[in-house]
Amino acid sequence: MKSPKETALDRKILKEINGKCRRTVEYMINDPEIKHLQDYANTVSIKRLHYNDHGPVHMRMVALNAVHMAVLLREKGIAFSLENEGCGSFDDSLTAILIAAFLHDIGMSIGRHDHEKNSVVLAAPIIDRILRHIYGNNIERIIILRSLALECISGHMGTQKIHSLEAGLLLIADGLDMEKGRARIPMMIDSGAQVGDIHKYSAAAIEMVTIEEGRQKPLKIIVEMSESIGLFQIEEVLFAKINSSPMKQYIELYATIADQKPKRYL
Repeated sequence: MKSPKETALDRKILKEINGKCRRTVEYMINDPEIKHLQDYANTVSIKRLHYNDHGPVHMRMVALNAVHMAVLLREKGIAFSLENEGCGSFDDSLTAILIAAFLHDIGMSIGRHDHEKNSVVLAAPIIDRILRHIYGNNIERIIILRSLALECISGHMGTQKIHSLEAGLLLIADGLDMEKGRARIPMMIDSGAQVGDIHKYSAAAIEMVTIEEGRQKPLKIIVEMSESIGLFQIEEVLFAKINSSPMKQYIELYATIADQKPKRYL
């Protein structure tokens, strides 16, 4: 059964999209295999590894972040890689990004190490099934979007060089899910001192992440935090992802700690 948070995020995502993108998300949120993979990935992440949320809520947050950024880029006249290469439309690109958002962490159902590679293996047949449902017998488009979605998934940790703007956007959309709600359950579980605790404690300090139109660049990201420990999320997690993303040139990045003056990173 879905949590109220999942259901609320489903509504928010669907409200922002239409056409093939909407049909794709509707298909995914009603697919039992995707649901069980997301749920078990979260169980492994939180209960076994004492890590933070890598389940259905996180993957929906990544999808919502991706939609917000994609729309802002389009409004600024910035085309995605598929359009620039004559291989697809904005909707095609966003469809691939949304599929990747919903599947990028299912490899956590196996374990943390190389989970992006495991996600690719687990996701490939699911992606084929989704795309055949949406695109029918258009084999060329299915091959293109499958390849793009798999690039997005394999590159979401920033450990593999990515080249498409779509994969760069997914990489950052993943990094932006850092608000304290993501660390709520791990913080409630008394597991003693663990290597990697900095992730949950730093995430617990993040109050809000805002994506909006920038002044000098198309996108402005503002990370508000209650304590300076939250800077770990920006400097060691988010900034590393932005730095390795083709999206970097389009981003302004700010951090604020309580009532202090905002700190600009980009």
